[in-house]
Amino acid sequence: MTKFDGKVLFLDRSDINTDEIIPAKYLTEISKEALKPNCLEDLKVPGFEPKRDVPGKAAIVTRANFGCGSSREHAPWALEVNGINIVIAESFARIFRQNMYNCGLIATELAAAEIDEVFKAFSGLDTSVAVDLAAGKIAFSATGAGGAKVAKAYSFKLGEFEDALVKAGGWVAYAAANY
Repeated sequence: MTKFDGKVLFLDRSDINTDEIIPAKYLTEISKEALKPNCLEDLKVPGFEPKRDVPGKAAIVTRANFGCGSSREHAPWALEVNGINIVIAESFARIFRQNMYNCGLIATELAAAEIDEVFKAFSGLDTSVAVDLAAGKIAFSATGAGGAKVAKAYSFKLGEFEDALVKAGGWVAYAAANY
């Protein structure tokens, strides 16, 4: 099973579409690895520079309707090959969300007020996230001004099938083990 812990990338914008996650001009690539350098290259968020901000991140925290636009597996693949295994948002486009689970990744929702709280407390800090699937907890931690520790945990819930896909490592592995 994939590890869902690591550094957080904050993208303070709603409606980030699949063309911004991986531009359509790269959809002819035949390997996930070929998508890696182009992840989020067309995304417009103030202060965001993909070549600087994506490497080393394991999670994205963003706003509503993440993954809208064209339904393609390339978008979660581009995140996965860059080590981003969880996206935490207010909401997701339905097909993108399912494609994340099909890849063994997590696309989980927190309420808008909780997302606001996460942005206010952690955005701009060197923030880490730890996910406890069994307990249904996402814990954020960072060091704030003057060395003060900042930490907060939130509950989340996966459906039974989503949980099975994540634990198996995605649809292909799940199908191989169960059919």
